[in-house]
Order: sequence, then C-alpha cells, then structure tokens
Amino acid sequence: EVQLVESGGGLVQAGGSLRLSCAASGFTFDDYAIGWFRQAPGKEREGVSYISSSDGSTYYADSVKGRFTISSDNAKNKVYLQMNSLKPEDTAVYYCAAKTFTIATIDADWYDYWGQGTQVTVSS
Repeated sequence: EVQLVESGGGLVQAGGSLRLSCAASGFTFDDYAIGWFRQAPGKEREGVSYISSSDGSTYYADSVKGRFTISSDNAKNKVYLQMNSLKPEDTAVYYCAAKTFTIATIDADWYDYWGQGTQVTVSS
C-alpha cells in the first residue's frame, strides 16, 4: 500500500522558514514523480513544485520561485520542500502527491497518491 506522510508544517512569522517532508512508503523510491500542492481556505488547490526522479527535473510556481526549493533523499524515501522568506499568502494546507514510473507534472489530476496534508500558517 502506497502511503505519503507530510510533516514539518507549523506557525511561523513572515520572513521565516520551514522545511516540509514527504515520507513515502509502499513503492520503490527510484522512479517517481512527487509534487507539492497547497490549498488555502476558500481558494483552489495550487501546484507549488515538483520533482522527477528520472531526470532530476524540478518546477516551481512563479509565486514561490526563488524562495522554495524541492529536493529528495532516495535513501530515506523522502522529498523535502524548503520554504524560505515565507509570506502570509503562503498560508495553506500543503500536500505531497506521487505517481510512480513517470515524470512529474504540475497537474494535480496526474497523481495517484496523496498525503493527508500539513498546515502552514505564516503570520504577518
């Protein structure tokens, strides 16, 4: 059974940093696509970033480019989202999503597996 578990969310002041983790289990962590998405209250889900293990390609939404960094540790079956210079508008529930044996996209419908989400709150 594939499971994704996010952690690392919390309350932080504007300008601060958080590192989210997505721990994956139930599939071989050597050919995967992992995306990070977020959803704020009353807003649509937004694709934030992705990483493809096959070629190491990454993507960032314009809203987070230059502030967020996605990385992976295949030995630990984890993908991270380092979030720096956080803004109040980054407040949302953050989800990681996975699809195996494929490249990543920012299309949420592409992904087969989702975590339960972790809350990120940035105070002004």
